[in-house]
Amino acid sequence: MNIPDISTLTLRDTGPPPGISGPYIPDDIMHTADHYMRKLRNYAQSIPYSIEPNSHMQEMLGFILLRLTQCVEAKDYDPGLMQWDSMLTYWCMLKYPIPKEKRIALIKIYFHVCTTPGMPNHVVASCSDALQVLTRSKKKLSIEDMRLPWMPVFKILSKDLFLTRRQFEISQTSWYMGYIAENTRRFFHPSAIDEMLSTFLPIMNCTSLNSILASQYYMLTFLPLSHPQTYLPMLFRLWESVNTYMFDDRMLQFLARLAETHVDPTVSDPQRIEAIPDDAISEGEGRPSWSKEDLETKWKWSGLYSDVGIFSEADWSFIMAKCMASMEIPLADAGSLTTGPNADGQASFEVNRLPKASWRIPSLARIIVYSMSPDAMPSPASNAPTPFFTPLASGTSTPLPQQNGGLGDYLSAPLGKGGHLKVKTYLAGCKALDALAKFIASTEGFFHPTNSGNWTNDLSAFIKYIVYDFNKRWYEEQQPDCKTPTHRRLTREIRRELVKSLRTVTVLAMFSQDSTTVSNVQSCMKSMSIVEPDLILHPILERAVPALEALVETHRTTAVIKALGAVAPAMVCRDVYYHGAKHLFPILELLLPGIDLNDPPKTFCTTSFISEVAQYIKFGELAASHEAPLGNGIDSAPPPSGDAPLFEIEPFPSGVESGTGPELTRAEEDAILRDTAGTFADWVAAFLRRVILLFENLPEEGPNGAAGGATEVQLVDAVSGAFSQICVHLSEPLYDMVLGLVFDYATQNVRSNAVRAIHQLVECVANASPAKTLDRFLPFCDRTIRTELEHGASSLRITSSGSTPLPSDATLHWSLAILRAHTLKYRDQLISLFQLLHEKTFSKRGYSSTGKLLSSTLLTLSHTYPLENKFVNPDEWDSPDFKSNHHKYWGKLYKPEDVKLTWHVPNADEIDFVLQIFRELIEPVLDILHGLLEAGVVRDAVWRNDFCRHLSFVRNAFSGIPTFAKEIVSREEQQAAMESSDILDEIPEMIACVDPLNSGFALSDPTDHRHQYITGLRRKFGEYLHKASVSLQQQGEENTVDAVHGLVRSIRTYLLEYGDSRDSYYLQSDRYQSEINIARHHAGQKVWPRALFVRRARLYHAARLRWNSIERRRGALEDSLIDDVTQWAMWNYVSRSSQALLESLCNTFDGVRRRCLPALYEALEPGTEDDRMKGALWTLNLSVFAKYASGESVLATELVRRIFACQHNEKSSIQDCVGSLAETCLSNFGEPCHIVYQVDNKDLANAIRGLRVLVSKEDISGDEILARCRQQRIQRLTLIDNAISRTTDVVLDIANDTHTHWKYAIIAARCLRALIRRDMPLKSGHIEYLLKKAHDSNANMRYYAQRGIMKVSRYVKLRALAGGPIDFALEQNHNPLRKKVPVVQMTREYAERLLADYRTPLDLERARTEPLIRDKLDSGWIAWKTTTDCFLAPHPTQSTFQPWDAGSGDVVSMVRSVTTDSVFWKKLSTHYSAENNSDVIMQDNLCFVKSIFQLLDDEPWEALRPTLEELLANKDKNKQRAAAEFIAGAIAGSKHWPTDSQAMLWKWFTPHIKAIYSQKSNDTLPVWASFFEHVFYNKDPRRLQPLVDKVMEEFQNVDFHGESTFDMIQILYYFRAFYEQLGLKFTPWVQDTLDRCWAELKCEHEDVLAYFSEIMAFCGKIMWHPSPSTLTAEVFVKECRTIPAAADIMGIRGVFHEDRVMELVEQFPIWRKDRLPGVRAFQSTYDRVGILVCKWLFQLIHDTNAVSAFDCILPLMPELVRFTEVNDNDELAYRSKLLMVRMCGIIIPRQFINPLLDELFNAIQSFPSWKVRLKILPLVQVFYFRQSSLISDVKVVEMVEVVCRCLDDEVVEVREMAATTLSGILRLSPRRSVVALKNRFKIPTYNVAIRQLHAAILGVCALVDSYPYTIERWMPELLTSVLAEHTYDPIPISTTVRKCASTFRKTHQDTWHEDSKKFTEDQLAALSTLLSGSSYCTCGLLWPLNNHCSSCCFPDA
Repeated sequence: MNIPDISTLTLRDTGPPPGISGPYIPDDIMHTADHYMRKLRNYAQSIPYSIEPNSHMQEMLGFILLRLTQCVEAKDYDPGLMQWDSMLTYWCMLKYPIPKEKRIALIKIYFHVCTTPGMPNHVVASCSDALQVLTRSKKKLSIEDMRLPWMPVFKILSKDLFLTRRQFEISQTSWYMGYIAENTRRFFHPSAIDEMLSTFLPIMNCTSLNSILASQYYMLTFLPLSHPQTYLPMLFRLWESVNTYMFDDRMLQFLARLAETHVDPTVSDPQRIEAIPDDAISEGEGRPSWSKEDLETKWKWSGLYSDVGIFSEADWSFIMAKCMASMEIPLADAGSLTTGPNADGQASFEVNRLPKASWRIPSLARIIVYSMSPDAMPSPASNAPTPFFTPLASGTSTPLPQQNGGLGDYLSAPLGKGGHLKVKTYLAGCKALDALAKFIASTEGFFHPTNSGNWTNDLSAFIKYIVYDFNKRWYEEQQPDCKTPTHRRLTREIRRELVKSLRTVTVLAMFSQDSTTVSNVQSCMKSMSIVEPDLILHPILERAVPALEALVETHRTTAVIKALGAVAPAMVCRDVYYHGAKHLFPILELLLPGIDLNDPPKTFCTTSFISEVAQYIKFGELAASHEAPLGNGIDSAPPPSGDAPLFEIEPFPSGVESGTGPELTRAEEDAILRDTAGTFADWVAAFLRRVILLFENLPEEGPNGAAGGATEVQLVDAVSGAFSQICVHLSEPLYDMVLGLVFDYATQNVRSNAVRAIHQLVECVANASPAKTLDRFLPFCDRTIRTELEHGASSLRITSSGSTPLPSDATLHWSLAILRAHTLKYRDQLISLFQLLHEKTFSKRGYSSTGKLLSSTLLTLSHTYPLENKFVNPDEWDSPDFKSNHHKYWGKLYKPEDVKLTWHVPNADEIDFVLQIFRELIEPVLDILHGLLEAGVVRDAVWRNDFCRHLSFVRNAFSGIPTFAKEIVSREEQQAAMESSDILDEIPEMIACVDPLNSGFALSDPTDHRHQYITGLRRKFGEYLHKASVSLQQQGEENTVDAVHGLVRSIRTYLLEYGDSRDSYYLQSDRYQSEINIARHHAGQKVWPRALFVRRARLYHAARLRWNSIERRRGALEDSLIDDVTQWAMWNYVSRSSQALLESLCNTFDGVRRRCLPALYEALEPGTEDDRMKGALWTLNLSVFAKYASGESVLATELVRRIFACQHNEKSSIQDCVGSLAETCLSNFGEPCHIVYQVDNKDLANAIRGLRVLVSKEDISGDEILARCRQQRIQRLTLIDNAISRTTDVVLDIANDTHTHWKYAIIAARCLRALIRRDMPLKSGHIEYLLKKAHDSNANMRYYAQRGIMKVSRYVKLRALAGGPIDFALEQNHNPLRKKVPVVQMTREYAERLLADYRTPLDLERARTEPLIRDKLDSGWIAWKTTTDCFLAPHPTQSTFQPWDAGSGDVVSMVRSVTTDSVFWKKLSTHYSAENNSDVIMQDNLCFVKSIFQLLDDEPWEALRPTLEELLANKDKNKQRAAAEFIAGAIAGSKHWPTDSQAMLWKWFTPHIKAIYSQKSNDTLPVWASFFEHVFYNKDPRRLQPLVDKVMEEFQNVDFHGESTFDMIQILYYFRAFYEQLGLKFTPWVQDTLDRCWAELKCEHEDVLAYFSEIMAFCGKIMWHPSPSTLTAEVFVKECRTIPAAADIMGIRGVFHEDRVMELVEQFPIWRKDRLPGVRAFQSTYDRVGILVCKWLFQLIHDTNAVSAFDCILPLMPELVRFTEVNDNDELAYRSKLLMVRMCGIIIPRQFINPLLDELFNAIQSFPSWKVRLKILPLVQVFYFRQSSLISDVKVVEMVEVVCRCLDDEVVEVREMAATTLSGILRLSPRRSVVALKNRFKIPTYNVAIRQLHAAILGVCALVDSYPYTIERWMPELLTSVLAEHTYDPIPISTTVRKCASTFRKTHQDTWHEDSKKFTEDQLAALSTLLSGSSYCTCGLLWPLNNHCSSCCFPDA
């Protein structure tokens, strides 16, 4: 048994007497018209005590905000701001409104705090969360109320996003800035759009996916959503041109937000831009105004509406193609959907530091739903489950075969002629819905459980979100304030057709065995049952009844029960579906067997359904009514769907069937309910019997009181939960019946295996009526308990928690379990019983049960809680109308103001009863406990038992009164606590304290003698606990462990059982959110079940209790107990429970962490027992201690000293603890930095002034507090700096100590690396140690030391080149050689001219005066920035940077003294050249060397050179790698050396370049290739001219026809590293490179040709250039709007290779003629070049510019098809097939669709080989599936014609493949085509050739297979009149027919009860022949219309 959880307690009580009004509500809350004050009033009315006036709480808010502003103004961010931010969070829990002006001022402060450079991340985290909470409501604030600048966020984000190679400190700054931008973007002024675009667009660069994704992220995160008309076309042009999955995700998320926002046309009105004040322009922001004359209109603004929602037809088709691709459905084109994710591999990890885009599935659903509107001509309404494809009546005549024509001509006769509607129609007149229906139809087969996979989760989630968002929008548009124009709103026709479209796939997927899919489908069904219940309820019921009646697969039964639970609102909510209630009773009857111990999943589902239903209805009979005449058609319920499936369930009473019969009126519906309501009593009794049967069969209970394992416990909880809901809603007669049944069972049985279960069962009835329950049970229980105790029950002394209850005690335990509910009526009897129980129970189970009973009693008496939880208000429940017509109230929903709650509030008698219990029971026991600690008492097993049971009794008593007496904290106690607070060095005024609020404590007046008594007794209990703790610590281990366990639990009760401890705010919040999710019918719901408002009231009550629990008194007694717990936490027998308690205490009391640390440190000293030391270490490792001690610099020194002192204990388990603690501490041991305190943020200062005007009072004390706070902050920083210096010295001393163990030395090195600061100079000893360890023998030590030195060099450079504190914070250097060069000509020609300059060697003299060096191309691909960064060449002899900053002099000198010694480099080279697993150079090693040479210029060169030459001379791979690392580091560090020094370096290295090329080793190839990659990374190639010259020379001179393949591969390998790192800068060499490769196409070396394919792909990519008329963002954006859709403004067409492709087209036929035969075929030029082309195009379609591949693929398509035909070169055939398959996964530009299809059709029709047709046909189907939204109807018809011709192919395999292909295409083809083909495939005679007949049969089968889960109106005739006639024809005809029949049987077995109604009796007989080979079933019965034999014909059903 467990102590009852108050959070589920809903005992009924007598309540306040009638006529007494509720609590007083202050006037400023009660009498107000403000919307948010009315919400507060609803909260105030929901609790039983008065709340504080709004004026008082606003004063409190003003005080909190005043302190918050003072903290920010004093720059006291931590702890000051963090403290008051948490207080604001607590204040918001109380639901008082924040005035708008204060909210605005507060948001500005938080925003500018977050965007202050250098702000610590934990402060930004808290402030960004507060920012999100304050800005999330769109109703409370709009851009008209407030504006914010965007530039501060962008500056920090753009600077932090991409790290340099020497940066390794990965922070969350980028994530937080992105999070802030997303939450505040709606306050960015729309006039800033132009400047944003001019900032973000130039960043984009085609060769860098990072730049594409970063630029996209900036645009889609910062651009205001309100006016996208300027930039939306541009975004689509970008999207269409790139192939990347990550780009898709974010774009879809953005479009979903746009689509939802712009259903309101006023949002995008251009006139709003001028109307909005533009008062938030930060430093650096401008407001360029671009020309937008193309957007101007003389008409009144009507919104962004276009063809489909806000999207054009072309854009919509593209979105739907992305939708199809997003489902990741695998077809025959395996891998084709990986091209985008493959391209994403080019992105670096930094991009993933940004906030992730939301899942694309909800985004797609929202786009579709918010694009729906009646925007087209409607199609005639449908009556099929998937409505889009029900054909119209055929208006065409079937053409006959011509006399001389073949059947292929007949089958492919033009389908597109005749009978076409002139105006295209759409489903329900809605284009978006029409597209959705097509999509669902095409993917229908993938919903079926037999065809499930990963895609099923996506598909089921998609339909879930579709219906959810549809409901959300539907109900939004029913609101009077809806701004969607009436003519754009959803219609009932759209609603019904949507549900019909999704219904089939929903019922298919409901049987899935994947839990995620089932959950999605349940959600979808629930949403559908809310809007169109008649369309979804009946199909579910028709599937449910057979599954519940018959023995079927287990998962089918659970599936239908879950489905019934999903559509429960349609059965129990009369407002949802009045006709649904009549189905409830039969379903409940069928569900009774679901309560089954042997089938837990079914039981869980059943109890879940019953719980769901029981909370909406009353269980009771209905009085008969004869007043309403039946069948008169008056008072009719809303009509069900006219085409809903027939609902025929045998057990249902007459009149229940829902079919095509006359509609039932509401009176008739009610009459049916009245007839069936009489079965409630029988059902409830049967349910109770099933529950009891389950309890009786439980396993035996274990020591913890639980029967069986976790599953059994959950079963009992689930069944009890359902029964509890039923009991709450029973009528009086039924309740009395149930009470009697439970009482009879409980008093006539005793089962030791069901004690816990019977306890919960009795509690269910007791909660519904405690008085009745107690009247029945107490006399029996009292009598039984006394009898059992008299006969020795529980007389054996047991204290172990692991003991099993004795069988002889079972009756006592049973009686205690069923004794529930307590009232004043039996107070004397209860006190007598408690006394007896306490005296006589000696076993653990006995005295524990006694204590829990006592605790439950006190809780019931003293706590404030709701009394009932019914689905209607108490006055309604008791009303005569409800009693006789409660069925009309089922599922009633309430507004907040209509809910009436009744609470239990302790009255005077109950308070007196509680005090009586403590006086008569607890006080004497407490005296007994004191006596047990007296000197001389023998502490044996008897003593232990007495101590444990007495303490348990007292502990449980105090745990039952957490809200009985309010804790009063005096000012003196508060002041004393502040002095020992965990908050260090803060003035008292800035340590947040709260005033107590009213929260329903029974005794709140400290002068009340009752309050004084209980408080004194509680204190006496605490003093005893301390005394017992001290005593037990001095006692040995014998007889102590159980006592200490009880003691620790008692201390927990004393210190933590207060306020919301039993009604936890966070638990209530979670439950409230969970219940909202369960009860929600649609988003934005305003009315809810009453139970939800009961939960909400409890949450509000818990919030007020939580407020009073924030400030807990911590006096001397509490400190003593905390000390005791600290000691017990180090005792190994109770360490876990004590440590958990200590952690809770740290989170409840202030000052605990600081108090405990000395005691924990003391336990780490030498001489301490190992177990105690281990306990101390694990306690320190708790996050509350480790983070605190390591995060507070003042405390960190001692922690570090203590951790390193643990070396004295060599025990491995101890050292493991130390290692774990060290890791925990190091994760919080961040770099100290106080730069933020030097940053002056003017915007923040203005925001502070704005808020202070609203909250400050004109007094001097505020300024005085501010000054003291500022001064205290300065002192605190000084203390922190001194502490950090001490810590550094301590760690250095330990690190330098020769006795320090190597593991501890590594920890020391990590500490020293973290202690390197940017804002303070480093000590020379610090860098000296790191330099010494840089060549340590331990690899980990070297790693940390090198990274430390890299960090030092970065900060030396920063201190010298930073321009101020903001530069320090953002780590921005101002290199004297870097210059901003204005871009004078923003044209493509200018860009090409700059690129061409890279080929010309640098003129150094000119470069010293004119910035010519461009390392990075930061703009100029899509648009130019106004300036670009260029560098000057350094001075010939003078150092660029030296001397460095004066503060860094010691560091630089130390580095110089060490690194100019050749010994240092020799030692370093030893480790660099050691064998390791790397085949490439190590970046850390390179960057370390670079750091040294950057600091010292060429000074260490001469010391390094001998070592370097020695390494180069050794050809070993590892030596070469070390040499490459040194040289690469030196070259990287020499970037800004004096040019004479650079020349010296190159003079030395140039001869060695030749040696690098002369090495003939595969081992060193990747080493030097990685060298080239590193040195060319982000470098102007002219800086490396000798290397460039050598690379190009080798490439131009290599003989590609030589014998040595290695020589060629080596050159190409290095050449690839060269061009890949240059990227766009390689442009000047592109033409020469391609000419060189093209001339060598006939090369015989396959590896060489593979490199050529890479070169061709790369060159095509970097020659991709957008083509706006001018390279400015303004022109690009405008031309994207204005030029025709066919124009290629993105330049993505692959025309660069056009001439070469055409040359290949001409050459391939020649090469094909010269092709070598047989085994030598692969040596042919045709084969070699063919493989090269396939590799080239394959790489192209897996890159970001994949779209450009189709300009190359189209001309080569005939040859690619021929490649697949070659039979003597498997690689060529495989690669060409793979290429054509993969290209299907790319969304092809519209202009390529028809030409590409034409090439495929041509291949099918013209190629002589049947194998080609066999390979191309599935390609056509796949291509159609992937691109169906982009293919025109005319082309689809042509596609059908081509495939139909193949039905008459000579080869059977081709004919069968054509049929399969046709089936897939017909699913989405125009309706007329289907009808025409259906008529054409009717071949009435056998007088034709077998082949022609087979063709027709294949066509018929294709038609049947194209609708796998529905029966179209023409299908019965085809099945029975055509296919059935050919069942016994010769092979292959009969084989095809039987295969089709088998597929039909499989796909229709689940829905046959519905589908069979589409056939006549004769057709069913013929179908029986087709399916089973006989017109009779195996049982001898004819297959009639409604009595078919499913067991024979559908044996799997």
